[in-house]
Amino acid sequence: MKSLGVRAAILSLLILCVLLLVWHAATMPKEAVTAADSEYAKLMGAGAPKADGIPTPAQIGATIWKHARDPFYDNGPNDKGIGIQIGWSLARVLGGFLLAALVAIPLGFVIGMSPLFHRALNPFIQILKPISPLAWMPLALYTIKDSATSSIFVIFICSIWPMLINTAHGVASVRRDWLNVAKTLEVGVLRKAFLVVLPAAAPTILTGMRISMGIAWLVIVAAEMLVGGTGIGYFVWNEWNNLSLSNVIFAILMIGLVGMLLDMVFGVLQRAVTYVE
Repeated sequence: MKSLGVRAAILSLLILCVLLLVWHAATMPKEAVTAADSEYAKLMGAGAPKADGIPTPAQIGATIWKHARDPFYDNGPNDKGIGIQIGWSLARVLGGFLLAALVAIPLGFVIGMSPLFHRALNPFIQILKPISPLAWMPLALYTIKDSATSSIFVIFICSIWPMLINTAHGVASVRRDWLNVAKTLEVGVLRKAFLVVLPAAAPTILTGMRISMGIAWLVIVAAEMLVGGTGIGYFVWNEWNNLSLSNVIFAILMIGLVGMLLDMVFGVLQRAVTYVE
């Protein structure tokens, strides 16, 4: 197993090197214009030729180093370090995610344990689930009148459905004989939920939470692009307006890295719960 992990790491490193080489080859500086072309451009009033194109890997490396040296600087509303921007995004994601968990998990237990509630609430779930979270943003801005709180509300909306559905499915899938033993022993409803149903449904519940966190991190970037202010999404949009492609690519890499770390956290929790079970 360890040898497989080492080989996978080596293969990943080789793939990364190939991608960087292809990137470098595709972004190599073009040949300088000839003197005649430069003179012609000046005569035509075009001025000196402009450098454009996708930044090279070396330029991105310099950008990463620049941001890594001081990630928490604050020079005003439109000039904050990447650490501050990611911190604001994570705070909004965690706020909306935790609110969704407080609603989705108990409600999922009720739906999973009661066929009556499942039939009654399923039409509402099926209607609301396909709605894009960003479609709620105008209504949230109009009613809440605060962009940061509206972003948290959008995260709440997009996080609630995977958790709710997976919790209900996990609870409904608990083995009948376990429930029958609890019924024979005359275990109370709450005690049965915490001591029998929850341990059995925990892996499925964590799967829903893992999916919800991934969706929430995706949505917060788009939401912050719409509302502005602070956050990694606003950082991407602001740097695009400044035509700084190096910072845009750097922010994209940071979004992917943070998303991977969040997913890894829930992966560890899933394995721990499965092992305990």
